[in-house]
Amino acid sequence: MLDRPGIHEVRPGVQIVAAPWRSKRPTTDLVADVLRDLEGLPSDGVTRVLVAHGGVDVLDPDPTKPSLIRLAGVEDALGRGAIHYVALGDKHSLTDVGVTGRVWYSGSPEVTNYDDVEADPGHVLIVDIDETDQQHPVTVEAAHVGRWRFSTLNRHVDNSRDIADLDLNLDLMPDKDRTVLRLGLIGSLTVTDRAGLDACLDKYSRLFASLRVWDSHSDLAVIPADGEFSDLGIGGFAAAAVEELVQVARAEDHRIAGDAQAALALLLRLTDHGRQGRGAA
Repeated sequence: MLDRPGIHEVRPGVQIVAAPWRSKRPTTDLVADVLRDLEGLPSDGVTRVLVAHGGVDVLDPDPTKPSLIRLAGVEDALGRGAIHYVALGDKHSLTDVGVTGRVWYSGSPEVTNYDDVEADPGHVLIVDIDETDQQHPVTVEAAHVGRWRFSTLNRHVDNSRDIADLDLNLDLMPDKDRTVLRLGLIGSLTVTDRAGLDACLDKYSRLFASLRVWDSHSDLAVIPADGEFSDLGIGGFAAAAVEELVQVARAEDHRIAGDAQAALALLLRLTDHGRQGRGAA
């Protein structure tokens, strides 16, 4: 545990320069503070690795935050040989910072968020620093160790063929038991096709570690088709009730329409199960 700032000797010729946080929101660039103590330090052949946490100014949308690590100061220390590699924590995605090839976020060794937030998680870095060369050249190799995925799938679904394509895509996805999947779905469906979509999602929700519809990025309209409920084999009051539900399902009030659409979808499933039961008998 590097609980104090400054130099920690690993063995003769190898040192870690640490910049630990002492509060949730530092009010200064802690890396600049420890590098200041290395100013004027000669290139004495000692290999030094800077270990720090936090955002870097060139990557942050608000580069005026007082706690941000100023990349220019880090690259200056690298250029004069005061330090030779910088291991950063904070970003959960593998990231090479700047142009030196010596400043890296390894990212989290396991995924912690969806792929639109974390572009490249699940790695550790194998860093080789050549101590025999005065320039201390660095080789960085990323090794993938993560076993989980948090993925996003955006699809247009407007008919039964689109639903079949979605079904095929979900079926082909590997490692479902270690995949958290959210779906952004956009389209207009009949009540029959919406029932088919619900059945598809229900099937795969049992196979994936997690599967859910991303509500804020989904827009599914359900519009009963003409004649969609004409062959249910019912009449009288029941038929009139179904026709009333169809009219309500087409209403502009989405809350009321949604209840009617759900009722019609349930009716289709029940009548379909009834036909299957009679067929089996």
